[in-house]
Amino acid sequence: MRNKGALGLLLTLALWLGACASAPPGDGAAPFTVAERHWVLSPVYYSQSVRGHLAVMRAARPLDEWLADPATSAELADRLRLAQAMRAFASDVLALPRNASYTRYADVQRRAVVWNVVATPAHSLHLHNWCFPLVGCLGYKGFFDETAARQWAARLPAHWDVWVYPVPAYSTLGWTNWLGGDPLLNTFLFQPEGELARLIFHELAHQQLFVAGDMAFSESFATAVERLGGQRWLQQRATEEAREAYRVFDERRQAFRALTRETRWELQTLFEQAQTEEWTFSQTEAGKAAVMVSFRARYDELRVAWGGFAGYDPWVEQANNALFAIQASYDQWVPAFKALFESEDRDFDRFYRAARAWARLPRPEREAKLLEWMPTQRNDYSSVPTRSM
Repeated sequence: MRNKGALGLLLTLALWLGACASAPPGDGAAPFTVAERHWVLSPVYYSQSVRGHLAVMRAARPLDEWLADPATSAELADRLRLAQAMRAFASDVLALPRNASYTRYADVQRRAVVWNVVATPAHSLHLHNWCFPLVGCLGYKGFFDETAARQWAARLPAHWDVWVYPVPAYSTLGWTNWLGGDPLLNTFLFQPEGELARLIFHELAHQQLFVAGDMAFSESFATAVERLGGQRWLQQRATEEAREAYRVFDERRQAFRALTRETRWELQTLFEQAQTEEWTFSQTEAGKAAVMVSFRARYDELRVAWGGFAGYDPWVEQANNALFAIQASYDQWVPAFKALFESEDRDFDRFYRAARAWARLPRPEREAKLLEWMPTQRNDYSSVPTRSM
């Protein structure tokens, strides 16, 4: 058990947790170097991850203890009971693992449990990758402390597009269930009912299937499960009030997704043209700036149609290549997984078996299979991650 636990902690570190240095580009041809990969070997980095995760685990208590505690507020108790129902639904209806995860709760006394750093070259939508033992290379590097994340991000090359964003939940892929599993956290427990269900289903889906080193496959699979499962929860268990609140929320999200999807395609087209025609760095920057001006103008139109709803304002204010790129990685292959689910008669057990068969293929064959199952559409890094939306 101890060996398995140590392995689980290392896996946790790799999942959510050197700076690179290079000279900023001159005004010659624009830099189109494909994003690089760097192994994360710093003991200091892994130490902060161990401390951060153990602190979360120490703060967690079984749900029954929270519910029996007179100091627990009625609001918190209601949310914990709702999460309990969702946890049971995940295993009973969605065939997700039945284990210790999400049977405990912790208040970490902050707005996020982890802060991720993502980065791309100035004129590319390809994420820089950081590589970790066991799970391979990922398009982000995580920190349990926001200040540490921002300080490290500030040391990255000045000409990169960098983004630091809060993460409400993370998965240890089941490796730490012997320690009590992944707990419910204050960072996400009070989200709207539909979003809470989706998040729990997403993180449990990672325990069902995760492919080391293939972030797009793993996240797209989990995102497909969360959407399919979230829809089923709303249909079968939610109140009419919760369904209506989610309908309004999701209509806005879908409109925003369409806008970001179109903008991502415009940026990709621009960068390909700039590379082919050997534009200067300044020329490409000017084209990129024009795309972003258009993006923000169209967002302003959406806000008007939404009656002034400003929930996506922080997202839009910070938008850059890195933000658009991390979006795409979360559900690039979701349409393919949804098509697979339909082909398996909407049976979750059969769907998981079929997805695991894809996962066992060598990566080139796996991606070819995914492409076969994608609906006909242009290659535009489609869709966006639920964790940011």
